[in-house]
Amino acid sequence: MQVLIKRDDLLHPPDDFCFCGNKWRKLKYNLIQAKAAGYRQLLTFGGAYSNHIAAVASAGALFGFSTIGIIRGEEHLPLNPTLLHAKEQGMHLQYMRRSEFRRKQEPEVLQKIEEQFGPAYVLPEGGTNASALQGVEELVAELRAQTAIDARTSVAVSCGTGGTMAGIILGMAGQGKVIGFPALKGDFMKGEVKQLLANEDASWENWSIQADYHFGGYAKHKPELVTFMADFTQQYGIKLDPIYTSKLFFGVLDLIEQGVFEAGCKVIVVHTGGLQGIKGWEERFGPFISFE
Repeated sequence: MQVLIKRDDLLHPPDDFCFCGNKWRKLKYNLIQAKAAGYRQLLTFGGAYSNHIAAVASAGALFGFSTIGIIRGEEHLPLNPTLLHAKEQGMHLQYMRRSEFRRKQEPEVLQKIEEQFGPAYVLPEGGTNASALQGVEELVAELRAQTAIDARTSVAVSCGTGGTMAGIILGMAGQGKVIGFPALKGDFMKGEVKQLLANEDASWENWSIQADYHFGGYAKHKPELVTFMADFTQQYGIKLDPIYTSKLFFGVLDLIEQGVFEAGCKVIVVHTGGLQGIKGWEERFGPFISFE
């Protein structure tokens, strides 16, 4: 068996790792469209520790867009590391009550926002849309240029909204297997991915969801996951984030130990970044691991 890591966490210079990984890929064609349509500002939604919020703020500063982040919940000062980064990148932070945030895609809510801020290119929470999937598909083209992909190849990726996984499935075009590892608890992820593929008129069935490695749910953890992160970083010199990629790599290695993968196969694990979340995690739970 061969295990490879696609280091999408290295897509952007390490001094600003907010705009890298799947966020870089999901934003690429959205930014191109926004620029072509003449928009000068980007508007998006997210939680207080959102990788997407941090990435949009960085992208806006890099490519000359003003940015607006609609943040779920109330303002808390001092700002956490994610929101502080967003503000330092020039993002205007607007807080929205959770009850209204759940209605953020409704026309009347969007109209109210547009009346307040003016025309803006609107990105959904998490950044998943058709343009995002187009960007993620390119990851598979890169993989094909870097290594042989055949029926015995599996590509493993962490899941939040399911957009990155759906884009990889589209890129694989029925070849090999794609395995998603949700960071959230529940059985909804399969439906989310199915809907994204249906939107693209795709019916590939060479994919599956491994829902047993969420460690309690989004932003939840257990001691064995913390220990795994420390051991992995020390052994391989690769940082993992506590929300997504640590659960992904733990799951892949556990499945290998169980003998789930056939002999002679190739497993490609996609490191989607998300490392900006480490600071916010440590703010909430205290320093719990050395990444040096």
